[in-house]
Order: sequence, then structure tokens, then C-alpha cells
Amino acid sequence: PGRVRVAVRLRPRNAEESVADADFADCVELQPEFKRLKLRKNNWDTDTYEFDEVLTEFASQKRVYEVVAKPVVESVLDGYNGTVMAYGQTGTGKTYTLGRLGEEDTADRGIIVRAMEDILADVSLESDSVSVSYLQLYMESLQDLLDPTNDNISIVEDPKSGDVSLPGATLVEIRDQQSFLELLQLGEAHRYAANTRLNTESSRSHALLMVHVKRSVKGREFAHSSQNGNSTNMAKSLRPTLVRKGKLVVVDLAGSERIDKSGSEGHTLEEAKSINLSLSALGKCINALAENSAHVPVRDSKLTRLLRDSFGGTARTSLVITIGPSPRHRGETTSTIMFGQRAMKVENMLKLKEEFDYKSLARKLDIQLDKLIMEHERKQKAFEEEIERITTDTQNQISEAERNYVDAMEKERLKYQKDYMESIKKLEEKWMMNQHKLGERKDQTASTAEEVAELKKLLSKETSLRKAAEEEVNNLKSQLAQLKMSEASANSESLKLRKMLEDEAYRKEKLEGEISMLQTQLLQLSFEADETRRRLDRGGPGKVPGDLDSLISQVRPQVNGSVNEEKASIANLFEQVGLQKILSLLEAEDADVRIHAVKVVANLAAEESNQQKIVEAGGLTSLLLLLGSSEDETIHRVAAGAIANLAMNG
Repeated sequence: PGRVRVAVRLRPRNAEESVADADFADCVELQPEFKRLKLRKNNWDTDTYEFDEVLTEFASQKRVYEVVAKPVVESVLDGYNGTVMAYGQTGTGKTYTLGRLGEEDTADRGIIVRAMEDILADVSLESDSVSVSYLQLYMESLQDLLDPTNDNISIVEDPKSGDVSLPGATLVEIRDQQSFLELLQLGEAHRYAANTRLNTESSRSHALLMVHVKRSVKGREFAHSSQNGNSTNMAKSLRPTLVRKGKLVVVDLAGSERIDKSGSEGHTLEEAKSINLSLSALGKCINALAENSAHVPVRDSKLTRLLRDSFGGTARTSLVITIGPSPRHRGETTSTIMFGQRAMKVENMLKLKEEFDYKSLARKLDIQLDKLIMEHERKQKAFEEEIERITTDTQNQISEAERNYVDAMEKERLKYQKDYMESIKKLEEKWMMNQHKLGERKDQTASTAEEVAELKKLLSKETSLRKAAEEEVNNLKSQLAQLKMSEASANSESLKLRKMLEDEAYRKEKLEGEISMLQTQLLQLSFEADETRRRLDRGGPGKVPGDLDSLISQVRPQVNGSVNEEKASIANLFEQVGLQKILSLLEAEDADVRIHAVKVVANLAAEESNQQKIVEAGGLTSLLLLLGSSEDETIHRVAAGAIANLAMNG
């Protein structure tokens, strides 16, 4: 977004004010270093206002252009829309600020002349263009200052983008500064002005200068090399040029005035009313935009329609308000200052005006097409001439070849005729010789017939063998097809077996996990059984002195209960794991596993119901081997007890 920038410019006292206000101080005091303005309400009270720029009566025209208009001109050259507008009471220097030509002194040149100088200095007239329209809004009628007969130009608004265009206005292309100055002089000559009490040359219309700048964007076109020849140039010419279209609008508003002070009457009075109405409509739009109102009355006046893009649109806008120092016009000065203050609150959304120049591309393509047509016609003519020349040369060569061919054919005919006669003679001689030999070979014919009969027999035999071989081949093909079917079935069966093997491996892995868990449980149970046995040993028969009898009588049922539980868990283990698995643990490499395994076997051997089973399963032999191979005292003790129990059963 780009806020509207506002500068205030103070006009020095003129001759009339120097006399009339000689005893009075100026109604305004400027502080340019702080960008502030103080407005005296009376001798002791002032109001302070801040602006983007504060220009004293000593500010030069160059300084005014640089701070007010130059940033806008630079934006226009970059492809944005821009507006520079002067607003103020009649006679405060608006036209001097904007439209001074500087014919007598170049230092007096106004914003319009300086802006065009910068534009022409920056553009390239070979690829860019600058065109100008100069209009005035007089009594709500839009007139062409470059063509006075065109006094009712219509305003066209794009319903989508909201852009305003004036299709009926004269558009003049500018090539140099001098032609632009002559154009300004022509337009100023047609502008309405009148002599009032406040200004001897008071503008009675709003003047609008529209400068259209169309630039080709540098660095965007594709470079080509001379090595690629015409094909590269053709490819480049088919790419539309990227152009930026900026528009600079310089608005010299007619001065606001009070009828009682300006002394306007008759037609001048009607002009003043129209000026004040259009300025009032502009003020209402500025107020609505400053307050972010939902409705902005832009259609109340043609002036607000023309400035739709300048306030609240897409243009970069710079406003210069001009005021005078006279305390007699304090009311008008206050109104101008407040207009500028409200305008500073307006935000515009800047938009780059960039597009492809398809019209220029079409013109280039038309020129290229004409060149190609001419080139084609030239080549076609040269081609036809070359064809005619080649045809003539070919006909001559054919005639010459025909003559040479006839001569050659005659020579060949004579040669072949001679050779033919010689060949006939030789063939006759050979025939005579063959007739002589024929008599000699008749005797050999009989034997030859016998050989032929033998060969026929052999051929018949070979034919039979070939048929048998073909049948064998067909049988082999049939067997091959059956083998392929069997192979497919075997593959299917193989997949089923592989699936069964995978399931078996999974079950094996699951069983190994269960066995590992059971081994752990077995070890735990053996450990608990050992602990229980030691507790029983400590709680055996004997006399217990003192008060321990009652304690033993309380503990013994608990011990018996735990023993019964231990026996039940070992019986369950015996049933779940199996005797062979428990006996195999007696040969385990881990000494702890062997200890716990021999304890479980000993516990099982203590039951008479299990002793026969243990002996039949080879448990007695395993215990004897363990007793002989182990040096562990616990294993010796437990294994000996288990062997004793089994021996008594035997």
C-alpha cells in the first residue's frame, strides 16, 4: 500500500496583501525542519499540523518538483500509475507550481515541464513511446484542450478493474521537449480563465494532463546468437515483448473561492458554483476514504470519477496544497489545510501495469510474413528458372544418349550375330560327336535301369522311415505337454509342502519357546523343593524346649501344606513335560540345571507310583552315570537318596 503524500506550499505576499495586511502578521508559521505548520487562530492561540513536506515561500521550483513529483514520475517509469495534484484557494499558486513553462527563466519551470524532461531522458524512443492528452473539466463538461471542437468527452470505466479511460480524447505522441512545450501552450490558450478580485487570471476549469508511458522491459527478451541464423531470429520474433504501461496524471484544480470575496457574478458566478460543487464532491470522497467508509460517492461528480484511481485506487498520489499568508483568508487557509490532513489518511494499493504487447507482435509478424512471402516468391522464381535450365540440359543429354545407344546397339547386334553363327557351327559338330557316342552308351542303359530300380526301393524305404520318425516326434511332443502339466502340478504341490514346512518351523519355534519356559519353571520348582526339604529338615522330630512346642505345632501344618503343594506342582510338571524330558536334563552342561533336574527326579522317586516308571525309562541308569561323573556334593547326596528309593522298589 502507498499512502497519499501531502506537501504544503506557502505563497509569498503579493502587492495587494503587502498594503492591506501591512499591520498584521501572517496567519501561518512554517517549521520546515520539523515538517510542521502552525496556524494562528488569534494573537495567542495556534494549531499545529504535520505534513510530509513543508515548503516555505523561498522554496525553489526545483525543490518543489523533487519532493512532490519526482518520486511519482519514477514510479510511472517503472510501470505504475501516478497522480500529482494541486489544491488550494484561488490565487495561491497552483498553476504556477504545476504549469509554469519557464520561457523567460528556466528556473521557473513547473512540475509538468520538469516531469516531461525526466521522462524523455529515461525512455528510449526506439522501443518506448510517450503520448499526451490535455483536458479540462468545465461546468461538468469534459473538453479536449488540444481539439476545442471535441467538447463532450465521455468517461468509460472498466467494470472489472475500475480503470478509467477517455477513448474520445486526442492522444499526441511526444518525441522531444520542444513539441511538448508547444502542445502545452496550445492547451493553455484554450483553457477558461476569468478576472476576479482574488486573481486576475483565475482558472475557471480543472485541467488534467495525462502522460501515457509505454516501455519495453529490458533484459526480458531472449538473446540470440548469429550462429543460429534465421531460425533463432524467427523464434525470438514469435515471443511477445513484455511492456509496462504507466500513466502520469497532473491535475491543476480550479481554486476554491467564496463568492462574497471573489465578487463573481453572472456567468462567472455559475462557474464558481460548479467549481465549488466538484471540489465539495472530491472532499466528500476524501473524507469517506479517510474514515474507511463502506460507500465512497465517486459518482457524484465527473472530477471524482476521473480521480477514482488517484484516491483509494492503484496510483501513487502526491498532493500539494497551496496557501497564502493573509490573515483575511484564514478560513479558506484552514479549509485547505484540513483537506490535506484528511488526504494523508487515504491509502492506495499500488499495482504494476505490466502486460505482453501482442499488438506489436502482430505487426512484427505481419512484416515478417511479407518478407517471407517476398523471399518465397523470389526463391520460387529462381527455382522455376533452375528447373527450366535443368530440363533443357536433360533433354540435350537424353538426345545424345539415344544416339549413342543406337550406335552401341548396332555394334552389339553385329557382334552377337557373328557369335551366333559360330556357336551354331560348334553345336553341329558336338551333335555329330554325341550321335557317335550314343551308340556306345546303349549297352550301358540296361545296367542303369537296374540301378534306378534299386534307388527307387531305397527311396521307398527312406520314406517309411521318415513317416515313423514323424510319428515318434508327435508322441514326444504329447509326452512333453504331459510333462509340463505334471511340472505345473508338482510346482503347486511344492508350494503346499513349503507352506507346511513353514508352519512346522513356526510350531517348532513355538515348542522350543515353551520348552525353555518349562525348563525355567522346572528349575524354579527344584529350587523351591530344595528349600522346602531344608525347612522340613529343620522342623524334624525332637524335643523342643520351652515355648517352641506351640510354635512348631503352628508351623508344621503350614509346612505339610507347602509340601503337598510342592508334590502337586511336580506331579503336574511330570504330566506336562514327560519323564524322558526330565531325565534328559540330567545330562545338561549347566551344573545348576543338573542339580535341579536330579532334585526333581528324587522327588518323583519318593512316590511309589512313579518308581517303576522311572526304572523302565532308564532313570536308575542315568542317576548312576550322574553319580559317577559328577563331583558335586549336592548331586551325590540327592542322587544317592533317589537311587536308594528306586533300589528298594526293585
